[in-house]
Amino acid sequence: MPLMKTSNPAFGNQTFAQYGRAIDASARMTLRGTVNKTGILLLCAAASAAWTWHLYTQSAEPSSVMPLMLLGMIGGLVFALVTIFKQQWAPVTAPIYALCEGLFLGGISAIFDLRYPGIGFQAISLTFGTLFALLLAYSSGLIHVTQKFRLGVIAATGGIAVFYLFQMLMGLFHIQLFSIGNSSLLGIGISLVVVVVAALNLVLDFDFIERGVNAGAPRYMEWYGAFGIMVTLVWLYLEMLRLLSRINGRR
Repeated sequence: MPLMKTSNPAFGNQTFAQYGRAIDASARMTLRGTVNKTGILLLCAAASAAWTWHLYTQSAEPSSVMPLMLLGMIGGLVFALVTIFKQQWAPVTAPIYALCEGLFLGGISAIFDLRYPGIGFQAISLTFGTLFALLLAYSSGLIHVTQKFRLGVIAATGGIAVFYLFQMLMGLFHIQLFSIGNSSLLGIGISLVVVVVAALNLVLDFDFIERGVNAGAPRYMEWYGAFGIMVTLVWLYLEMLRLLSRINGRR
Protein backbone atom coordinates (compact mmCIF):
# COMPACT_ATOMS: atom_id res chain seq x y z
CA MET A 1 0.00 0.00 0.00
CA PRO A 2 1.40 3.45 -0.88
CA LEU A 3 2.50 5.94 1.72
CA MET A 4 -0.28 8.00 3.28
CA LYS A 5 -0.73 11.58 2.21
CA THR A 6 -3.04 11.97 5.21
CA SER A 7 -3.34 9.80 8.26
CA ASN A 8 -6.80 8.72 7.14
CA PRO A 9 -6.24 5.26 5.59
CA ALA A 10 -8.85 6.01 2.94
CA PHE A 11 -6.56 8.58 1.33
CA GLY A 12 -3.38 7.04 -0.02
CA ASN A 13 -0.60 9.13 -1.51
CA GLN A 14 -1.33 8.01 -5.08
CA THR A 15 -5.14 8.05 -4.83
CA PHE A 16 -5.63 10.84 -7.38
CA ALA A 17 -2.20 10.95 -9.05
CA GLN A 18 -3.18 8.45 -11.75
CA TYR A 19 -6.01 10.47 -13.30
CA GLY A 20 -5.03 13.89 -14.55
CA ARG A 21 -7.43 15.77 -16.84
CA ALA A 22 -8.06 13.05 -19.42
CA ILE A 23 -11.55 12.33 -18.08
CA ASP A 24 -14.49 14.18 -19.61
CA ALA A 25 -15.61 17.15 -17.48
CA SER A 26 -19.13 15.73 -17.00
CA ALA A 27 -17.70 12.53 -15.52
CA ARG A 28 -15.29 14.13 -13.07
CA MET A 29 -15.47 14.31 -9.31
CA THR A 30 -16.95 17.56 -7.96
CA LEU A 31 -16.95 19.15 -4.53
CA ARG A 32 -20.73 19.44 -4.47
CA GLY A 33 -21.09 15.80 -5.44
CA THR A 34 -18.76 14.76 -2.64
CA VAL A 35 -20.74 16.83 -0.13
CA ASN A 36 -23.98 15.22 -1.31
CA LYS A 37 -22.51 11.73 -1.04
CA THR A 38 -21.26 12.53 2.47
CA GLY A 39 -24.81 13.50 3.42
CA ILE A 40 -26.13 10.18 2.09
CA LEU A 41 -23.58 8.23 4.13
CA LEU A 42 -24.48 10.17 7.25
CA LEU A 43 -28.15 9.38 6.70
CA CYS A 44 -27.31 5.67 6.29
CA ALA A 45 -25.35 5.67 9.54
CA ALA A 46 -28.07 7.60 11.37
CA ALA A 47 -30.78 5.17 10.21
CA SER A 48 -29.01 2.02 11.41
CA ALA A 49 -27.84 3.78 14.59
CA ALA A 50 -31.43 4.75 15.41
CA TRP A 51 -32.45 1.12 15.04
CA THR A 52 -29.90 -0.29 17.47
CA TRP A 53 -30.53 2.61 19.86
CA HIS A 54 -34.26 1.78 19.84
CA LEU A 55 -33.61 -1.91 20.43
CA TYR A 56 -31.43 -1.13 23.42
CA THR A 57 -33.89 1.31 25.00
CA GLN A 58 -36.58 -1.36 24.78
CA SER A 59 -34.62 -3.84 26.90
CA ALA A 60 -31.83 -1.83 28.60
CA GLU A 61 -29.70 -4.97 28.23
CA PRO A 62 -26.39 -4.80 26.33
CA SER A 63 -26.94 -8.38 25.20
CA SER A 64 -29.91 -7.23 23.10
CA VAL A 65 -27.70 -5.19 20.78
CA MET A 66 -24.30 -6.83 21.21
CA PRO A 67 -24.68 -9.13 18.15
CA LEU A 68 -25.60 -6.12 16.00
CA MET A 69 -22.72 -4.10 17.41
CA LEU A 70 -20.27 -6.91 16.62
CA LEU A 71 -21.76 -7.25 13.14
CA GLY A 72 -21.37 -3.53 12.62
CA MET A 73 -17.82 -3.39 13.93
CA ILE A 74 -16.57 -6.36 11.91
CA GLY A 75 -18.61 -5.47 8.83
CA GLY A 76 -17.42 -1.88 8.99
CA LEU A 77 -13.80 -3.00 9.09
CA VAL A 78 -14.27 -5.42 6.19
CA PHE A 79 -16.05 -2.95 3.93
CA ALA A 80 -13.61 -0.18 4.85
CA LEU A 81 -10.71 -2.33 3.68
CA VAL A 82 -12.58 -3.34 0.53
CA THR A 83 -13.29 0.32 -0.24
CA ILE A 84 -9.67 1.34 0.31
CA PHE A 85 -8.28 -1.31 -2.01
CA LYS A 86 -11.13 -1.21 -4.57
CA GLN A 87 -11.94 2.48 -4.86
CA GLN A 88 -14.16 1.97 -7.90
CA TRP A 89 -16.51 -0.09 -5.71
CA ALA A 90 -17.06 2.85 -3.35
CA PRO A 91 -20.59 3.68 -4.66
CA VAL A 92 -21.68 0.31 -3.23
CA THR A 93 -19.27 -0.41 -0.39
CA ALA A 94 -19.27 3.08 1.18
CA PRO A 95 -23.02 3.03 2.02
CA ILE A 96 -22.69 -0.50 3.41
CA TYR A 97 -19.77 0.70 5.54
CA ALA A 98 -21.89 3.57 6.84
CA LEU A 99 -24.78 1.23 7.70
CA CYS A 100 -22.42 -1.11 9.56
CA GLU A 101 -20.85 1.72 11.53
CA GLY A 102 -24.32 2.96 12.43
CA LEU A 103 -25.14 -0.41 14.00
CA PHE A 104 -22.08 -0.16 16.20
CA LEU A 105 -22.37 3.54 17.03
CA GLY A 106 -26.08 3.32 17.85
CA GLY A 107 -25.52 0.50 20.32
CA ILE A 108 -22.51 1.98 22.08
CA SER A 109 -24.14 5.42 22.22
CA ALA A 110 -27.27 4.00 23.82
CA ILE A 111 -25.20 2.15 26.43
CA PHE A 112 -23.27 5.31 27.31
CA ASP A 113 -26.45 7.40 27.29
CA LEU A 114 -28.15 5.14 29.81
CA ARG A 115 -25.27 5.68 32.22
CA TYR A 116 -24.80 9.37 31.43
CA PRO A 117 -28.14 10.74 30.14
CA GLY A 118 -27.72 13.12 27.23
CA ILE A 119 -24.12 12.18 26.45
CA GLY A 120 -25.00 10.82 23.01
CA PHE A 121 -26.60 14.09 21.89
CA GLN A 122 -23.69 16.04 23.35
CA ALA A 123 -21.14 13.92 21.46
CA ILE A 124 -23.07 14.26 18.19
CA SER A 125 -23.41 18.03 18.64
CA LEU A 126 -19.71 18.46 19.38
CA THR A 127 -18.70 16.24 16.45
CA PHE A 128 -20.77 18.12 13.88
CA GLY A 129 -19.96 21.45 15.47
CA THR A 130 -16.29 20.64 15.03
CA LEU A 131 -16.88 19.49 11.44
CA PHE A 132 -18.65 22.69 10.39
CA ALA A 133 -16.25 24.97 12.29
CA LEU A 134 -13.21 23.39 10.63
CA LEU A 135 -14.90 23.36 7.23
CA LEU A 136 -15.61 27.07 7.57
CA ALA A 137 -12.06 27.78 8.73
CA TYR A 138 -10.61 25.75 5.85
CA SER A 139 -12.85 27.19 3.12
CA SER A 140 -12.20 30.76 4.32
CA GLY A 141 -8.44 30.22 4.21
CA LEU A 142 -8.04 30.63 7.95
CA ILE A 143 -6.34 27.22 8.09
CA HIS A 144 -3.60 26.54 5.55
CA VAL A 145 -2.49 22.95 4.99
CA THR A 146 1.28 23.02 4.64
CA GLN A 147 3.67 20.11 4.41
CA LYS A 148 4.72 20.63 8.03
CA PHE A 149 1.06 20.63 9.07
CA ARG A 150 0.47 17.35 7.25
CA LEU A 151 3.54 15.69 8.72
CA GLY A 152 2.65 16.87 12.21
CA VAL A 153 -0.88 15.49 12.08
CA ILE A 154 0.27 12.24 10.49
CA ALA A 155 2.96 11.77 13.15
CA ALA A 156 0.50 12.53 15.97
CA THR A 157 -2.09 10.13 14.54
CA GLY A 158 0.50 7.40 14.13
CA GLY A 159 1.63 7.93 17.72
CA ILE A 160 -1.96 7.60 18.94
CA ALA A 161 -2.42 4.39 16.95
CA VAL A 162 0.73 2.89 18.49
CA PHE A 163 -0.33 4.07 21.94
CA TYR A 164 -3.79 2.48 21.62
CA LEU A 165 -2.28 -0.75 20.35
CA PHE A 166 0.15 -0.85 23.27
CA GLN A 167 -2.66 -0.09 25.70
CA MET A 168 -4.73 -2.91 24.20
CA LEU A 169 -1.86 -5.37 24.54
CA MET A 170 -1.31 -4.34 28.16
CA GLY A 171 -5.02 -4.79 28.77
CA LEU A 172 -4.72 -8.45 27.81
CA PHE A 173 -2.50 -8.81 30.88
CA HIS A 174 -4.84 -6.68 33.03
CA ILE A 175 -2.29 -3.86 33.18
CA GLN A 176 -3.61 -0.29 33.10
CA LEU A 177 -1.01 2.43 32.59
CA PHE A 178 -1.05 5.68 34.56
CA SER A 179 -4.82 5.53 35.19
CA ILE A 180 -5.45 6.72 31.63
CA GLY A 181 -8.49 4.52 31.22
CA ASN A 182 -10.54 6.21 33.92
CA SER A 183 -11.76 9.71 34.78
CA SER A 184 -8.46 10.99 36.12
CA LEU A 185 -7.17 14.36 34.97
CA LEU A 186 -4.47 12.55 32.99
CA GLY A 187 -7.07 10.40 31.28
CA ILE A 188 -9.19 13.43 30.40
CA GLY A 189 -6.13 15.29 29.13
CA ILE A 190 -5.12 12.43 26.87
CA SER A 191 -8.67 12.14 25.52
CA LEU A 192 -8.69 15.86 24.79
CA VAL A 193 -5.42 15.59 22.85
CA VAL A 194 -6.79 12.68 20.82
CA VAL A 195 -9.97 14.63 20.03
CA VAL A 196 -7.87 17.55 18.74
CA VAL A 197 -5.77 15.25 16.53
CA ALA A 198 -8.87 13.51 15.18
CA ALA A 199 -10.38 16.90 14.37
CA LEU A 200 -7.24 18.03 12.54
CA ASN A 201 -7.51 14.94 10.36
CA LEU A 202 -10.71 16.46 8.98
CA VAL A 203 -8.68 19.41 7.71
CA LEU A 204 -6.35 17.05 5.87
CA ASP A 205 -9.36 15.25 4.43
CA PHE A 206 -10.82 18.52 3.11
CA ASP A 207 -7.51 19.38 1.51
CA PHE A 208 -7.09 15.99 -0.07
CA ILE A 209 -10.61 15.98 -1.53
CA GLU A 210 -10.00 19.43 -2.99
CA ARG A 211 -6.85 18.12 -4.63
CA GLY A 212 -8.84 15.24 -6.08
CA VAL A 213 -11.38 17.62 -7.57
CA ASN A 214 -8.57 19.73 -9.07
CA ALA A 215 -6.91 16.60 -10.46
CA GLY A 216 -10.06 15.65 -12.39
CA ALA A 217 -10.70 12.32 -10.64
CA PRO A 218 -13.60 10.18 -11.94
CA ARG A 219 -17.12 10.57 -10.54
CA TYR A 220 -17.01 7.46 -8.34
CA MET A 221 -14.30 9.16 -6.30
CA GLU A 222 -17.03 11.35 -4.83
CA TRP A 223 -18.17 8.29 -2.93
CA TYR A 224 -14.62 7.49 -1.97
CA GLY A 225 -14.03 11.02 -0.72
CA ALA A 226 -17.26 10.88 1.28
CA PHE A 227 -16.14 7.55 2.72
CA GLY A 228 -12.87 9.10 3.87
CA ILE A 229 -14.71 11.90 5.67
CA MET A 230 -16.98 9.29 7.26
CA VAL A 231 -14.01 7.32 8.59
CA THR A 232 -12.67 10.40 10.36
CA LEU A 233 -16.09 11.42 11.70
CA VAL A 234 -16.62 7.98 13.23
CA TRP A 235 -13.27 8.22 14.99
CA LEU A 236 -13.95 11.77 16.15
CA TYR A 237 -17.38 10.86 17.50
CA LEU A 238 -16.04 7.89 19.48
CA GLU A 239 -13.32 10.07 20.97
CA MET A 240 -15.88 12.73 21.88
CA LEU A 241 -17.97 10.05 23.56
CA ARG A 242 -14.93 8.80 25.48
CA LEU A 243 -13.94 12.32 26.57
CA LEU A 244 -17.44 13.24 27.74
CA SER A 245 -17.81 9.99 29.67
CA ARG A 246 -14.58 10.69 31.54
CA ILE A 247 -15.66 14.23 32.34
CA ASN A 248 -19.04 13.00 33.56
CA GLY A 249 -17.31 10.31 35.60
CA ARG A 250 -15.69 12.99 37.78
CA ARG A 251 -19.01 14.48 38.85
